[in-house]
Amino acid sequence: MPVITNIEDLKRIYERRVPRMFYDYCESGSWTEQTFRDNSSDFDDIRLRQRVAVDMTGRTTSSKMIGQDVTMPVALAPVGLTGMQCADGEIKAARAARDFGVPFTLSTMSINSIEDVAEATKAPFWFQLYTMRDQDYVSRLIQRAKDANCSALVITLDLQILGQRHKDLKNGLSAPPKLTLKTMANLATKWAWGIEMLSAKRRNFGNIVGHVEGISDASSLGSWTAEQFDHALDWNKIAKLKEQWGGKVILKGILDADDARMAAKVGADAIVVSNHGGRQLDGALSSIRMLPEILDAVGDQVEVHLDSGIRSGQDVLKALAMGAKGTYIGRAFIYGLGAMGQKGVTTALEVIQKELDTTMALCGETAVTDLNRKNLLVPQGFSGVWEA
Repeated sequence: MPVITNIEDLKRIYERRVPRMFYDYCESGSWTEQTFRDNSSDFDDIRLRQRVAVDMTGRTTSSKMIGQDVTMPVALAPVGLTGMQCADGEIKAARAARDFGVPFTLSTMSINSIEDVAEATKAPFWFQLYTMRDQDYVSRLIQRAKDANCSALVITLDLQILGQRHKDLKNGLSAPPKLTLKTMANLATKWAWGIEMLSAKRRNFGNIVGHVEGISDASSLGSWTAEQFDHALDWNKIAKLKEQWGGKVILKGILDADDARMAAKVGADAIVVSNHGGRQLDGALSSIRMLPEILDAVGDQVEVHLDSGIRSGQDVLKALAMGAKGTYIGRAFIYGLGAMGQKGVTTALEVIQKELDTTMALCGETAVTDLNRKNLLVPQGFSGVWEA
């Protein structure tokens, strides 16, 4: 067993083990992938203030996200096709999150269904909703999440139209994989993945198949989004979805201060500063660069979280010290899941918590809730200086 010391170690194993189309689905962005790259590299521009001679005993990474106790303020982000990265991937990730004490968010585009995860984990989780043209389906989906005792609804706002992801198109991304000569040649080298997948509970979109009529190709994410995602989504519809849910609501995909103000106005419990991991609007600023402006706009009105680009506990610390109350990891836990299943997700969480704890201590802090801008060295003009 290799020694895992950072998330990159898990990524190397993941790349060797998982079929290329699913690796590329995770490890890519839209168009030129500029925003995808910036999401991670922009964290490097923020430096840390080292402090010494501080009593480091009794340190804690514990906090709260939307009132929920968490071992550290890091949730597992919703990731479509997680069950194609590893057999029963959503179930394994949810169990790892449950045991570690952090939130798990199930994607609408999951392989394992809401009911599958609820039955397998026996613990509340968050459900991420894509808004569809089929209002009856959306209503039934929300009710299914209520019946499964989901503790928060995460409404994704930045995927009304699917951004062009060149690798997915070239790979013919589908669930299960379509057996072309190229795909079969690659699958032949991923025999361990294939053997596990034979015993998987599901191999297609569990929240869709059997629940929607008239879908021409439910295996294709691109076909589904083109046919069903609601291009007419607006703030009035978001307010109605919030009312229909009746519980905690998190709005994901906020990258503009004006949109953040609207999210606060409709009464969101939290917003997620996010550009969908660089998979939608290529050329947008990274989440960490937009965080200060959004915090200035609504930080005293709504809980502000961040995702996109986090690959380490130091990235988590920087986001928290900038003012975020929570963070999300997507690719980081997928690397672990694809590499080693549930154990790999746990390993990813352990790596991030250790990095967070050690960095926090070396910055002279004993609790993540005490982190703030005094712990950082932020370059002038970090958020950019742009013409009006």
